[in-house]
Amino acid sequence: MSRQRLAGLPSGRRSKYALIVFWLVLVAVAGPLSIKLSEVQNNDTLGLLPAGVESSRAVERAEAAFPDSKKPVAIAVYVRDSGLTAADRAKAEADRAVFVRYADGGAVSPPVPSGDGKALLVSFPVAGDDTQRPEAVTDVKERLALDQPAGLHTALTGDAAAESDVLDAFGGMDTTLLLATAATVAVLLLVTYRSPVLWLIPLITVGIANQFAGGIVYLMAKYGGVTVDFQSQTILTVLVFGVGVDYALLLIARYREELRRHADRHEAMRVALRRSFGAICASAATVAIGLLCLLAADLPSTRGLGPVGAVGIGAALLAMTTLLPAVLVLCGRWLFWPFVPRYTPTAVSADVTADHGIWRRIAGLVGGRPRAVWIGTAAALVALTFGIGNLSIGLPNEESFTSEVGSVTGQRLIAAHYPSGSASPAEILATAGAADQVIAAARAVPGVARVDEPERSPDGAWVRVPAVLADTPDSDAALETVQRLRTAVHEVPGAQALVGGRTAVLVDEERIVGRDNRVVIPLILAVVLVILVLLLRALVAPLLLMVSVVLSYAAAMGAAGFVLDALGYTKLFVGIPLQAFLFLVALGVDYTIFLMTRAREEAAQLGHRPGVLRALTVTGGVITSAGVVLAATFGALGVLPLVPSMQTGVIVAVGILLDTLLVRSLLIPALALDLGARTWWPGKLSRRTAATTSAAPAERIPAGA
Repeated sequence: MSRQRLAGLPSGRRSKYALIVFWLVLVAVAGPLSIKLSEVQNNDTLGLLPAGVESSRAVERAEAAFPDSKKPVAIAVYVRDSGLTAADRAKAEADRAVFVRYADGGAVSPPVPSGDGKALLVSFPVAGDDTQRPEAVTDVKERLALDQPAGLHTALTGDAAAESDVLDAFGGMDTTLLLATAATVAVLLLVTYRSPVLWLIPLITVGIANQFAGGIVYLMAKYGGVTVDFQSQTILTVLVFGVGVDYALLLIARYREELRRHADRHEAMRVALRRSFGAICASAATVAIGLLCLLAADLPSTRGLGPVGAVGIGAALLAMTTLLPAVLVLCGRWLFWPFVPRYTPTAVSADVTADHGIWRRIAGLVGGRPRAVWIGTAAALVALTFGIGNLSIGLPNEESFTSEVGSVTGQRLIAAHYPSGSASPAEILATAGAADQVIAAARAVPGVARVDEPERSPDGAWVRVPAVLADTPDSDAALETVQRLRTAVHEVPGAQALVGGRTAVLVDEERIVGRDNRVVIPLILAVVLVILVLLLRALVAPLLLMVSVVLSYAAAMGAAGFVLDALGYTKLFVGIPLQAFLFLVALGVDYTIFLMTRAREEAAQLGHRPGVLRALTVTGGVITSAGVVLAATFGALGVLPLVPSMQTGVIVAVGILLDTLLVRSLLIPALALDLGARTWWPGKLSRRTAATTSAAPAERIPAGA
């Protein structure tokens, strides 16, 4: 179906009603499914690694040989700074007797005292399934706080407690994020349109798109094998609202422009939709295909984000190019009150830049000294990249929350009185016959503080050997120790030794993320380049845009480094650089797509230089508004109590603002002007605009620009 016919559907006198009814039926079906999306969440993928890595193979062996391995462990910590009293020890023993009812198999370890006599640990695997376990952990926390002697500090840590803290922290957060995002978008739309009514239309439309996307993702998770976790669900909401409103702003701005040129609002919408449809589709394709590139990643949490995000982009595109224009046409011009665009017969030849005073002056600045502008802007972006030095990769578990939680408190108490790795020892799985050699090899490894007695599997074939590390489990020193430990136990003949545990997971995760970065980042760049070449029908301009987005990404990471340093969250979750790269390249290039497609359209009529300046002038306001909306939408991730979400919000918001205010407004148009008509090489437009430019006024924005 041609673009002309597509544009005629939502703007048609009869077909607009059919489209509105279609969407009402669609949301009536998808809405109830979307509400159930959280029911199919599987947050196990947030910490899961591919099956082939050693830590995953260690888990599989442990689950097969030791059935209790599937149960997360709870560790009760008792600490008195002045030294434990008899009453404190009695409290721990009394609690231990109660914990038996919650322990898998009734197995609760005897209290383990610290060397300084100030702390005790009581650990046990928590029984029950995913529904029963949170209730058991809550009961255990209540028991710890009961009849507590004055001056005794208690906390519950371990995997079971951490799991409970995550559930408590994110209870109801999907609704909180949705409300925060909607409120942010509503305020910005109200400021942008200065109309008491118009802002409601794109907000309601994007809300419907979000419900539609949620319903589709629910079906994919329920019946299509797609994994949805909390991260991908939150990103889905942010993407649909942010990108959907961007498309709405672009379309409404073009519609307002055409309403002054056409007496019939249906014709005005048809022309507006036809002229903006290509840019909107190119934008959606860039982001959606970029997201699908994540399917090439090995890290499950990164890979799962791809199809979920792509569905959100598709839903936003569909709603904003069908439902939104149909509703706008149905309601008529009064939606724009008090700034109603009236039909003016002379509007076709009028200077449409007259309403863009600020951006006309910016275009004049860029056009006056383009080389100085792009060199200065590029230098500023390079200077921002120095902030990357503030960032490091690797977020410790105890620093994953924006506020202190019980499991983190417990880890800190253990670290103060026991070897740093006591709460999360490395776990060696080996054949029973080679147990003595494996233990000897492990004890000889520098950085291993203690190797405990082996536990034999029920069938007698395997042993499980805890190796307590001298350093905190998330530290670089601990990661190096695990690598040395693996080398040592692998050399034991016939042991078939595997090293797992939390630190081993981090070692494997670091390697997997490095591989994903090397594979997915070039793939994203290649996809975006191909889309830009097809859209602009040129080679120089797309290459120019690609260089600009890579520089913008580096500057965004640097600028975010300064911000995160001030906030105290400079240790990045390992998956953030790749995800931030995707969002900043795919979403950031949107604004240059909007600019350059309009520049190409205008250059074909006016010549290269006046065409670029006119495009910058007439798109400046709407693209800046779109960028601010999208940045604020990602900023809404800050309401979540998880540090990686907050870091993603800061990095993407800062990057989008840089793209909007510097790259699209100054760098790209100045580079295009300095290169001249060669920007469109090797397309016909490069020759046509060169001829037109030689005959056109060179130092002013033309009338009607």
